[in-house]
Amino acid sequence: MEAVRDKAVVVTGAGGGIGAALARRFAAEGARVVVNDLDVAKAEKTAEEIGALAVPGDASTVVPAARDALGGAIDIFCANAGVAPAGGPEAAEDVWLQAWDVNVMAHVRAARDLVPHWLERGSGRFISTVSAAGLLTMVGSAPYSVTKHGAYAFAEWLSATYRHRGIDVHAICPQGVRTDMLAVTGAAGDLVLTPGAIEPSAVADALCTAIEEGRFLVLPHPEVAGYYASRAADPDRWLGAMNHLQQKLEKAEGQDA
Repeated sequence: MEAVRDKAVVVTGAGGGIGAALARRFAAEGARVVVNDLDVAKAEKTAEEIGALAVPGDASTVVPAARDALGGAIDIFCANAGVAPAGGPEAAEDVWLQAWDVNVMAHVRAARDLVPHWLERGSGRFISTVSAAGLLTMVGSAPYSVTKHGAYAFAEWLSATYRHRGIDVHAICPQGVRTDMLAVTGAAGDLVLTPGAIEPSAVADALCTAIEEGRFLVLPHPEVAGYYASRAADPDRWLGAMNHLQQKLEKAEGQDA
């Protein structure tokens, strides 16, 4: 794929799951890839598998180190690292702060570092792994739902502001994906995500198609488009359906207790 071949790519949260799948696909397409993850061993393992460079550490501060490792400019940045804590407004302050920091501010900090260089040269590609929760919501996790809405809004803003200046932006919004994150979502994941879960490689495939077609919104689960349209057309009906899911979740959790 011409848009990827020989490009310098950074993928955060690439020690496993969607991030590892993206890193593998970019490497297979001929890109020079930096694998970033907080888990040093996982980052190094993925990098070794695909002939990439491992730059472990905080996704919020990876850009300078990745640029040094690549020996020059970053062409494509995948803001993929994320956290999905459970709970609502009662969740602890540090839980909310971590969700904001990882799911939103890490994207902002990366863009702050990257965008000036991209504007100067007239090209760059920012890829945000959001979630269908960023378009819709997710029962059982207010921190995840709220911050993924924020991640989607930031990706939209980047595209609306800079696309005429050569910066391409993509927002990946899957539902269930068979990753370690899905495995710990408990009853909420079992109810909403697991039945239609796909492999991480399918997410990478959907992204590559979107890049080739020049599309902002990447929907590995095509049915999400219909849900998103329904939400906009009739919010009360959509909220009623979501509340019905919430009631089913409470019943399931009660049975588990």
